[in-house]
Amino acid sequence: MHFVEAKGILTGSGGHYGMNIYRGCSHGCIYCDSRSKCYQFTHPFEDIEVKQNAPELLEMALKSKRKKCMIGTGSMSDPYMHCEANLRLTRKCLEIIRKYEFGVAIQTKSDRILQDIDLLDEINRAAKCVVQITLTTYDDDLCQILEPNVCNTKRRIEVLEEMQKRGIPTVVWMTPILPFINDTEENITSILNECVRVGVRGIIDFGMGLTLRDGDREYYYAALDKHFPGMKERYIRQFGNAYDIPSPRAKELRNIFKKICKANGILSSPEECFEFMHELPEKYEQMSIFDFITS
Repeated sequence: MHFVEAKGILTGSGGHYGMNIYRGCSHGCIYCDSRSKCYQFTHPFEDIEVKQNAPELLEMALKSKRKKCMIGTGSMSDPYMHCEANLRLTRKCLEIIRKYEFGVAIQTKSDRILQDIDLLDEINRAAKCVVQITLTTYDDDLCQILEPNVCNTKRRIEVLEEMQKRGIPTVVWMTPILPFINDTEENITSILNECVRVGVRGIIDFGMGLTLRDGDREYYYAALDKHFPGMKERYIRQFGNAYDIPSPRAKELRNIFKKICKANGILSSPEECFEFMHELPEKYEQMSIFDFITS
């Protein structure tokens, strides 16, 4: 772990912004796209870069904005990695979001998010909070191989339940689905049934597969050699050096996915889910005369 003074914290414009407080990750997921060379890491991926001035930057940015909007975090680096337990930078940023009555859409695999459920509840009451949880693998033993340094899927489902009790809407990322590993009807159906049970608002799937780029492909293949002997060679025969790696069972699994989501009123396209996460209730988008006077 190393600390930096960042020059800015928010990216994007218009109706929503994104931020990443950390860079790199300690969860060790074997398929992680953030390892890709295109993101130009200049330090080892597990050597977490900490933007120690993130709260100060966020406060400067939010207090100058007239229009309230959603703030997203967790798309590149999990905001609840192991170092957050001591640093609490994510919590400090949530306190600022609450202070200025912005909304937040936060994505994680970690049950550490429960330590901030009080703040998430307050943000949701004042504006809007959406908690996004990644669920890829229902079987605990397989989950431990694919996502070794973070809580298992069943614990993450408990997190979803706790959010539901507070009335905090949730979205599940059911991706990636790894060909020949977790692309089974049993796995997909088990995850979907739990999503129905805990009342998730939407589920994001990008076609029942994964993507591989320079950097993460090598890490993924090394993990396959370690845990699934012969699987790397099967991938190379089937997919070559492709970026998109769809499950051969993608059509079948997508049909199951769409059927269950439709039957239970769950948002099932990425577009629908992103629209829901980006929109803020109208009353928080409107500026009063007082806003114009004091801006």
